[in-house]
Amino acid sequence: MGKVIIRNVVFGDGIPKVCAPIVGKTTEEILAQAERLNELPVDVAEWRADWMEAVMDDRAVLDVLKKLRTALGDMPLLMTFRTKGEGGEQDISRDDYEHLYELAINSGDIDMLDLELMFFRECENRVKALIEKAHSGKTCVIMSSHDFKATPDKEEILRRLRYMEKLKADILKIAVMPCSRKDVLILLSATEQMASETECPLVTMSMGGLGLISRLSGEIFGSAMTFGAAGRASAPGQIDVCRLKDILSELHRNMPDKK
Repeated sequence: MGKVIIRNVVFGDGIPKVCAPIVGKTTEEILAQAERLNELPVDVAEWRADWMEAVMDDRAVLDVLKKLRTALGDMPLLMTFRTKGEGGEQDISRDDYEHLYELAINSGDIDMLDLELMFFRECENRVKALIEKAHSGKTCVIMSSHDFKATPDKEEILRRLRYMEKLKADILKIAVMPCSRKDVLILLSATEQMASETECPLVTMSMGGLGLISRLSGEIFGSAMTFGAAGRASAPGQIDVCRLKDILSELHRNMPDKK
């Protein structure tokens, strides 16, 4: 598995990086949450733009981005609009989705953005063009796939991750819902195999309480980042970032030396 460096954060090396979501509905709520992250053991801030009531107002979005950049200092900022189809708060057209992300890229205030793989099915040229725009704006692309109902089989998980890499995403992400203990093992096995094949850092997780182990064991199986809650969680299975960091650090201390 390769490495990606954003500001001073190295993805794909050592302890999985802790990402905390910002899920405010108003500018005031968003900034209050952002400022609190500076006091917590968080490596990456994720602005969940789909939570913002005025997200279709360009001026409001640019204002929030500028203020977030100031509030977060040198902490990497990931921007995500999670569609309703993949567990988000709002529906959005493909044109508006692209416009929102192009606005953010051009602002220069984000470091990373999350592109949903399934949102662009049958539109490969459009997603390639958006990835190229992000890269031209020096913005890292996390391509993601979410299944809140089940866990695909191992080959399907690998197929999605390999396709993300083919599309030139920088970081490959998949989150699935386990219906059994075996489903958690499927996700972890796919992660371990893909980590040995790809040059891209992976972010994988099995959601809910049953899948919590996958959020903690990334350094063992090959997931470079995990999501924790700094207040309100944005997905099932997220635990408090302080507890999360402690567990990750303890696992790291007990990892055998890699030679």
